[in-house]
Amino acid sequence: MSATNIVIRKRVTKLFLIIGLILILLIGRLAWIQFVRGNELRDLAQKNRMDDIPVPADRGTIYDRNGKELVVSISSDSVFAIPPEVKKGDPEKTAAELARILDLNYEDVYKRITKNSNFEYIKRKVDPEKSREIKKLALPGIDIVEEKQRSYRKGKFASHVLGFVGIDNIGLEGLEKKLDRDLAGIPGRIITEKDATGRAIPQALHTYKPPVPGNDVYLTIDETIQYFVERELENVIAQYQPKGATVIVMEPKTGGILAMASRPDFDPGAYNDYPAESRRNLAIQLNYEPGSTFKVVTAAAALDEGVVTPESRFYDKGFTVVGDHKIKCWRFPRTHGSQSFVEVVQNSCNPGFVEIGLDLGKERFYKYIRAFGFGEKTGIDLTGEAVGIVIPEKDIKLINIATISIGQAISVTPIQLLSAFAAVANDGVMMKPQLVKEIRDKKGNIVKEIKPEPVRQIVSKTTARQLSGILEGVVSQGTGIRAYLEGYRVAGKTGTAQKAGKGGYTQGKYIASFAGFAPADDPRVAILVLIDEPQGGTYYGGAIAAPVFKNLAKDILRYLGVTPQLSEEEIKKRSKNTEILVPDVVNTSFEDALRILQESALETKVEGEGTWVISQQPKGGARLPAGAKVVVYLGPPGKGVPDGQEVTVPDLTDLTMREAGQLLGRLGLQLNPVGTGVAVEQKTKPGTKVKAGSAITVTFSPPVPEPSP
Repeated sequence: MSATNIVIRKRVTKLFLIIGLILILLIGRLAWIQFVRGNELRDLAQKNRMDDIPVPADRGTIYDRNGKELVVSISSDSVFAIPPEVKKGDPEKTAAELARILDLNYEDVYKRITKNSNFEYIKRKVDPEKSREIKKLALPGIDIVEEKQRSYRKGKFASHVLGFVGIDNIGLEGLEKKLDRDLAGIPGRIITEKDATGRAIPQALHTYKPPVPGNDVYLTIDETIQYFVERELENVIAQYQPKGATVIVMEPKTGGILAMASRPDFDPGAYNDYPAESRRNLAIQLNYEPGSTFKVVTAAAALDEGVVTPESRFYDKGFTVVGDHKIKCWRFPRTHGSQSFVEVVQNSCNPGFVEIGLDLGKERFYKYIRAFGFGEKTGIDLTGEAVGIVIPEKDIKLINIATISIGQAISVTPIQLLSAFAAVANDGVMMKPQLVKEIRDKKGNIVKEIKPEPVRQIVSKTTARQLSGILEGVVSQGTGIRAYLEGYRVAGKTGTAQKAGKGGYTQGKYIASFAGFAPADDPRVAILVLIDEPQGGTYYGGAIAAPVFKNLAKDILRYLGVTPQLSEEEIKKRSKNTEILVPDVVNTSFEDALRILQESALETKVEGEGTWVISQQPKGGARLPAGAKVVVYLGPPGKGVPDGQEVTVPDLTDLTMREAGQLLGRLGLQLNPVGTGVAVEQKTKPGTKVKAGSAITVTFSPPVPEPSP
């Protein structure tokens, strides 16, 4: 064999080895692609040729306890683009038309419709008129898809409870967020097969998976009672221009929330138009020092532990000293003198409660503070609930026990405080606050039923009923007299807490409140009224929060069918006069006149048109049998009455300076105030005829107050 052949054979062998190695590498690469990455690459290939378009599910409806719709889902149009189809036409013209109709930026629209994708939203949930205009233009690659959006049919009604959803129908606050899984449903899918340019492939794969609608939610909220609460809050805002206000109505026996509202509020359908502060649910998020309403906890603990009895005696010298601290009574320098425990509660006497708190001691007092749920969430069906602020027991000092016993040095939330009052009303058993009654599917089948949940027995039944009777006395003859409601036994407690600030308490800033329940012997409702920083000079809970409670309790109890039952004392008062003294309602609004006459057991006959009572027959001071009719003549308010024209001076008793000034102003009269507080005396007697433009001198004095120390 020649040397040349050997060289050739070596070269051929090397060539075959190289080719073999390449084949081995190719086979290995093929095996890697096929067996190792096969599934992954197959999914990518399928994804490239498949359009997977989600189909939103109908969000569940929210109803009140009686099946009245509060929130529903409605259809709306969303504009989308298929960029490959748009590029076949005139993208510039298409972008210009869309930007004009939808009030969008041209450059943003052009970038979106020419993206390297098969589907792009241009604008979602557009006005029907705009979607119809786009349809008429028949722009290539532009189409309309029907989506669902939330409709809050009653605007701001119960906005903090209901919450709202975002653009994608995902709950962001309130029950919409808390119950998002139940309400949202399961989205469907539309899967279509297309080529690389986005064109549909003949006889290609088309799959539609229908969405599963969300479940419907039934609340414990009663729409009618919620209306009562919203109405009263509007009146509070109009009268006192507070920083905030909140009202909660609860069923003591079940913990069911019948109504909950706060101010400021917002429209859930346009939540972005309101500041975050307006969306804050004060009922569960406000941390505040409760002041004298917290004395109910001190009293309950003392009675239950046997530290006091209703007959226990106390002596008030106007103040008490704890260590280096002097704690005054609200009445200082005047004193209450010798008084029983019942009178201590009725008078809301600070030194008396300090003595009781110190007698309880740290361990026993904190046992009840924790038992009443302070310092922890109540577990209500809402997000963002605060827990309050309670000094750790290991860090407590003697002065802290003293101040906590009168509602200072402790912060609570409105829902915590009302739950405590409701526990007293419910024979000492605390119930978990409940907003959701049941959840049903679209066929009406119950998916989940939420039953009332007892939390714990806090005080004995005997203690609870004993305390209820004492709180009833607070309303009938104590600081809560303005919550008194004839025919119903009302128990409650007022509170006026000075707001804490840097380095102490802020002068002139108060939280006025009233918490109570009715009827006291068989409670149907517990109500908390809280007014944060009321303006106008009057800030006592007994003066401005108690009347709100009274108005609510009266309407709610009548709505619930609770028949008023006059006590023996009330019957005696009525029996003394077989005839009723007709009140003078001239120069009052028709709404107020109607209320006043109804409360006097008189019927009303209306003559004329307007919103103001300009005359009545018979006149005020006459006597009529119960049920007789008083004719009221209506006309426009006396605002702008020419000077010199005679007008009748109204009765201004118990009105605040602001209210008296507004009333006189409507009659063309001027207010000459003396002092501050509520009207206790007027120089010109009610019913006197004076000339418009005259000044009416009115003496104002603080009402029987009940502030926190």
